[in-house]
Amino acid sequence: MKLEAISELLEKVRERNPLVHNITNVVVTNFTANGLLALGASPVMAYAKQEVADMAKIAGSLVLNMGTLSEREVKAMLIAGKSANQHHVPVLFDPVGAGATPYRTETAQKIVRELDIALVRGNAAEIANVIGESWEIKGVDAGEAGGDVASLAKAAAEKLETVVAITGKVDVISDGSTVYAIDNGHPILTKVTGTGCLLTSVMGAFAAVAENTLAAGAAALVAYGVAAQKAAEKSAADGPGSFQIQFLDALSSVSADDIHRLGKIEQHKL
Repeated sequence: MKLEAISELLEKVRERNPLVHNITNVVVTNFTANGLLALGASPVMAYAKQEVADMAKIAGSLVLNMGTLSEREVKAMLIAGKSANQHHVPVLFDPVGAGATPYRTETAQKIVRELDIALVRGNAAEIANVIGESWEIKGVDAGEAGGDVASLAKAAAEKLETVVAITGKVDVISDGSTVYAIDNGHPILTKVTGTGCLLTSVMGAFAAVAENTLAAGAAALVAYGVAAQKAAEKSAADGPGSFQIQFLDALSSVSADDIHRLGKIEQHKL
């Protein structure tokens, strides 16, 4: 995928200001909303089962995030997801902590089984557990313990019949046939809660304006990573609090020139 195409998708997000419907976790709601606004999208957080179907059908995309699980939220996710499917609205899923407890794993598998998911984003452990493979996980965070992440992304995409993004030191994304590796971002992202959750919602903004979900996901990974690098240049030495503020500013200002200067994406050959 060419950097020019990534820049064009970023510009489309800013021009079209897509409505991104988030059913996300209580830890990251404010950060997610501010991040989407900074990027140029329009966030809405609607959770009540009485309105999620109506909200989902008018959105540009629907993002489901199971960071703080409850039975009520799961029901709302399924209602919203089915409405989005009926109205051809792309659904993105972030299986936070899949593998940490049986309930999380079962919920993640239920969501991908019952809904038509356009893109799933998680770390290696979460993705592995969604498709029933073993991968070490602690709490709702996981490292990149052994395993071929590119092969895992491809296998998961094939099994789930969707686009799968696995984020880590190097991000990979696959639709089951093509695999891209993206080497952008900065380690300080792991010191600010919600950066992964916001990334999934940013992918939702790109998916809302793109015809191809793989291209949308790859473009979002590059743009997001480049913004993180820009922010880290100014603030990483000062700590995660300073970085968080600079990162929101960088999402607002990241440009085509930045993407051409810093973007690192290549097709991965398995």
